[in-house]
Amino acid sequence: MLNGRKRVAAAVAGLGLACTLGMTATTPAEAKPNIKDVQARVDTLYKDADQATENYNEARLRLSALKQELDSLRADQERQDTALSSIREQLRDSMLQQFEGSNLSAVGQVFISDDPKVFLGQLSTISDFDSLQAGLYRDYATQLDALRLRRKATEQRAAEVSATEKKLAADKKAVDGKLAEAKDLLAKLKDQERQAILSRDSSSSDRTPVDVPASGRAGAAIAYARAQLGDAYVWGATGPDAFDCSGLTMRAWGAAGVSLPHSSRAQYSSGPHIAESDLQPGDLVFYYSPISHVGIYIGGGMVLHAANPSAGVEISPLHSMPYSGAVRPG
Repeated sequence: MLNGRKRVAAAVAGLGLACTLGMTATTPAEAKPNIKDVQARVDTLYKDADQATENYNEARLRLSALKQELDSLRADQERQDTALSSIREQLRDSMLQQFEGSNLSAVGQVFISDDPKVFLGQLSTISDFDSLQAGLYRDYATQLDALRLRRKATEQRAAEVSATEKKLAADKKAVDGKLAEAKDLLAKLKDQERQAILSRDSSSSDRTPVDVPASGRAGAAIAYARAQLGDAYVWGATGPDAFDCSGLTMRAWGAAGVSLPHSSRAQYSSGPHIAESDLQPGDLVFYYSPISHVGIYIGGGMVLHAANPSAGVEISPLHSMPYSGAVRPG
């Protein structure tokens, strides 16, 4: 009987549910999952996955910006290398003219120095260096300092790129883990119980398009979003047949000619903030704290959004999730 209890405990632990096991011989061989507990756990996993997805999207935006900055810094460093080489050649020519006809052993040592810092140091040790053109020397020293600054900036950006790439991998792992756990939980339920959870929002969500007039860019954004109803939710996706929450809003407003970043948090800074009492169709509405979900308000107290892997793109009540605020793009 002890082995049986261990099997029961293992099954319960696999479901992530709290359960107290009796110590009598009548303890059942398998514990039946509590549907409400499973539903609550799946909801939490989807919310956590949404949060991790937006972390991933945000890090991806940062990585793109960092790579652009790194490319620019490297190009700037190459230009500085060229400028430094030009000043260096001028200094060498000046030294040849200054020391023409004399012992050039010291000058020769300078000529074979490829390291800019060594070159500058050797110049300063030449006994007759004071006779060189002081302006060229100052120019070279200034250009060398500028090169050092650019190299340091390039190294810092390269390190940030590496750190951000590691964060992307960690965020991806977090999303995959949360979604896999939710899938495993649902798989352990009977078909009828699983369908009850997957369709639990049917009574509170109106998936029939709400007929609230919207024109201009807002109308175009809503029209695009409506056309995606029933499409799958896939984290990191931006269409055409699957979306995550910010991917859907980005594409919808993109169809209206307005560029939005692929991140709910970044989208929250994309336009003026709107009071809930002033919401109009087309406004972006945001959820949770910190913000990790976004949808498009379509009027009538309803929001169209890419909800989660179980529901996909659907229409839900405005307050079906913890409301954070709204923004009017465009």
